[in-house]
Amino acid sequence: MSTEVATFGGGCFWCIEAAFKELNGVSEVTSGYAGGDVPNPSYKEVCNGTTGHAEVVQVEFDTSLLGYEDLLEVFFTVHDPTTLDRQGPDVGSQYRSAVYTHDEQQQQVAESFVDELESAGAFDNPIVTEIEPLETFYEAEGYHQDYFEKNPDQPYCVINVTPKIKKVREKFGDKTNPSPPN
Repeated sequence: MSTEVATFGGGCFWCIEAAFKELNGVSEVTSGYAGGDVPNPSYKEVCNGTTGHAEVVQVEFDTSLLGYEDLLEVFFTVHDPTTLDRQGPDVGSQYRSAVYTHDEQQQQVAESFVDELESAGAFDNPIVTEIEPLETFYEAEGYHQDYFEKNPDQPYCVINVTPKIKKVREKFGDKTNPSPPN
């Protein structure tokens, strides 16, 4: 198995984590923080908006089953890349749309992918997603990991996470793990 790691920020990491966990070929999804300038930030510090970090997920995937482009397609389907520092009810720079690349190839693929979306007019408004090299990833506190799996009936999850999972299962059914819908 050949694995690669990708890092995405698209609002609350609970939402993005759950969406990527649906994909066959994803071996690990870890919620965390990236893009800021404070070492080892806490969730409270990130939520205060003073660290510069975004809530992100790191996705480890099997390249024989999924390509980086597949992950980009899912990412741009489950969040709104046209809203600056906001996703749904979550507002602040920590909820920005971002792709943190791990090498030059990921950088080029992500930039080309966004260019293609823009050229195709995929969204009514311009894409504001940041694409930049990952400098440091900090793993979020343990209670944030697998949050949706542990709290599927929590109101935020029901309203915000469940629709993203359904969208992934409907649009990418051929790439998802076999599981009953929530």
